[in-house]
Amino acid sequence: MKTERKEENAVVIDILPMGYASDQRPVYKREPVVQAVGVDQFKLLELVPKAGADIQIYDRVYIGDAEREKVERVKRRISYGDLTATAKLELPFVVEQIVRENEPRFVDFFNKSVPITPKFHMLHLLPGIGKKLMWEIIEQRGKKPFESFADISGRIKSLPHPDRMIVSRILHEIEDPDEKYHVFTSR
Repeated sequence: MKTERKEENAVVIDILPMGYASDQRPVYKREPVVQAVGVDQFKLLELVPKAGADIQIYDRVYIGDAEREKVERVKRRISYGDLTATAKLELPFVVEQIVRENEPRFVDFFNKSVPITPKFHMLHLLPGIGKKLMWEIIEQRGKKPFESFADISGRIKSLPHPDRMIVSRILHEIEDPDEKYHVFTSR
């Protein structure tokens, strides 16, 4: 369960140089918009780029409090429904890229996950993990903590792609506004 804090970096998932097509204002009054996903908490954000900044899809941009190179300001936080069609298509690829770049953080989830209630464990939140697989993971991590996704899939044969399970869970948390448990994202 994540603590609420500001994102420092984001990955661009769509660029609208003329703003939204649905914007009723004249074209000369619209401002360019960039849709991005935060690297730490997977927040969906709407950014305003600096004039003349060269921003491409999949670019990692700094959005923290210090001097920003390509982003003028974070305009607002948006929901999955606010994303453009392009952004919705790019989101799974970007989330997968972030998970792979931060492998130790997500492997740590397998090592440190705990029960939420007496009958419900954090591991149950991952798609495809039931009681039997959960106990196998807990038993294996008790012998020796997992070191990588390859280590997890090597020691637990019925878990060939733990990284894909993490990506699926993150996408579920982003897409479903009624999701009760947020393990990797913030509300």
